[in-house]
Amino acid sequence: MTYCFRKKTMGLFWVVLFTSFLTSQSNTPVIEGVAAIVGDNIILKSDLSQMVAMTAANQRFNPIEFPERTQKLQEEILRSLIEQKIILEMAELDSVIVDDKDVDKALTRQVDNFIAQSGSEEKAEEALGQSLKSFRREYWFDMRDKMITEQYQYSLLSSISVSRNEIYDFFETYRDSLPLFPTLIKLNHLLLPIQPGEISKNIAYHLLDSLHTELLSGADFSTVAKQFSQDPGSANRGGDLGFVRRGTLVPVFESTAFNLKNGELSEIVETEFGYHLIENLEKQGEKIHVRHILISPEITTADKSRAWAFASSLKDSIQSLEDFERFTARYSTDESTKNTGGNLGWIDPSTYPIKEISEVIYQLSPHECSPPIQTSYGYHLLWLGDIRKGGKPNLETHWPEIEEMALNRKKMLWFEDWMGKSKKLFYIKIASE
Repeated sequence: MTYCFRKKTMGLFWVVLFTSFLTSQSNTPVIEGVAAIVGDNIILKSDLSQMVAMTAANQRFNPIEFPERTQKLQEEILRSLIEQKIILEMAELDSVIVDDKDVDKALTRQVDNFIAQSGSEEKAEEALGQSLKSFRREYWFDMRDKMITEQYQYSLLSSISVSRNEIYDFFETYRDSLPLFPTLIKLNHLLLPIQPGEISKNIAYHLLDSLHTELLSGADFSTVAKQFSQDPGSANRGGDLGFVRRGTLVPVFESTAFNLKNGELSEIVETEFGYHLIENLEKQGEKIHVRHILISPEITTADKSRAWAFASSLKDSIQSLEDFERFTARYSTDESTKNTGGNLGWIDPSTYPIKEISEVIYQLSPHECSPPIQTSYGYHLLWLGDIRKGGKPNLETHWPEIEEMALNRKKMLWFEDWMGKSKKLFYIKIASE
């Protein structure tokens, strides 16, 4: 360890010397400002500013309008980056690595999420102050380092556990400052969408077919989309979806779009949303710039009645949780839960995002199938399992939550102690100091 420390100190010496030499050659700065130095690692002010901009965008506030909040955020991020560099140094000693392909996938998810939160690629680039291509290139190594630190941190903390006595001690120490717990409901659901009838489907199909003919005859796609498309997210942009990455669209839509040549118009494509005409504007590897026109078949009163009758017949056939899970696997269209019996886990009705469900939960009888409940997704059948009462924390009712809180505190204290000891092994300099 002594050799490592000396080696990194000498590395720092050459960095400082080289920076001083270059700066002395000109009155204009030629080296980026340094926010902090940790061993051989440098945290650039530009990187710190970029992280602050991204985090502010994720938290949906303008850094210029909230300088105090921005300053606090910057201090928190800088502290986090310093700790990340410390963990990286320690991980290097233990030869921790991550696969490049995993870094690529994680970076793609990060960029896609940022685009979604920003609203478009253009707005994302505006917030970043650079192109997404440039950002991906520059941020790749940061993502790799982040993944290494997370993996190493997990390896450090995964073996930590709490005993029953530690949980009792934690509760006795903090019981008066613990927050009130919400009432939680263990819930399963079976989703049945309301499908349009054949008459509605035929009307929608023939309308889109006539638009297809107009487009082939030279009509302007953007104008037609603005007038007829029923996709609220893209109609006012002439159907333009911007650049989308492979794997982010409905399969049949995506397959058609990626097989079109530049400027080519598709035949009519049916998805769960209705009927589409798709035009490929440009393809760049695994991304495609695409626009579409959507016509959705009208849902009639007869369609709703038919779906309600089917949901009611299922409800009458469900006498047990086993029945509910079997019918869910067969009929539910919620792909994320159908193979687990529609299990939504423990939910807090007061914060559950589907309002229609949260409003009726307390009117349901436990261990019985509910009547059909209509939401914007269709009709739901619900199975209310256990109820975990909220209120003032107590060990009998809230043991799992208190155990988790005790464990998290123990991990936090252990990590703070480990970080304090590790920081003493490396040279750390913050620019403002």
